[in-house]
Amino acid sequence: MSNPSSPTNVVMIRPGASRYEAEGRIRGTLDIPLDQTGLEETARLIRELEASELRLSALYHGPCRPAIETAEAVGKALGVPIRRAAGLRNLNYGLWQGMLIDEIRTRQPKIYRLWQELPECVCPPEGETIAEAEERLARELQKILRRHRGETVGLVVSEPIAAIIKRMLLQCPLGDLWKAESRHGCWECFAVGTFEPAPTPG
Repeated sequence: MSNPSSPTNVVMIRPGASRYEAEGRIRGTLDIPLDQTGLEETARLIRELEASELRLSALYHGPCRPAIETAEAVGKALGVPIRRAAGLRNLNYGLWQGMLIDEIRTRQPKIYRLWQELPECVCPPEGETIAEAEERLARELQKILRRHRGETVGLVVSEPIAAIIKRMLLQCPLGDLWKAESRHGCWECFAVGTFEPAPTPG
């Protein structure tokens, strides 16, 4: 039973891996299915969530294949309804999508370091800025958190969108987004009080 006066527990689930993660490639919004490692990671996620004390009200996922496949497997195993949320789509890396991270490090070392240290100042070529992603995420997160106030809700989201959401909800550092690309097939839970997104500049 929900308690509207209590914080909302957000269970952040990072989907299992695709072959792009194994190859060190940037996936972004590309629809690459889970590979064998990703399927094994998803099975482990299910076991861990089953063993936890958490009781999810719903699972929301972005539109990419890894998020869909992970959410469907987890939702079916736990008996939790799943809902597609277009605003939770992964960051659009534009022309970087499909490239090896090492390619950017060697060919564009200044941009690589800037994305590592000050990603808010970088827009991947023909891609999306952090500020643009946060604008659409704020609308989606407000709807989800209002609907599930005082409950426990799951978000199945890939990196780096997972890191951006966590920064927005907890006001914590964004961290190294290149390192974030290696995080998959894992989950964490944190409590969120009132969510008031920062105003968009301009």
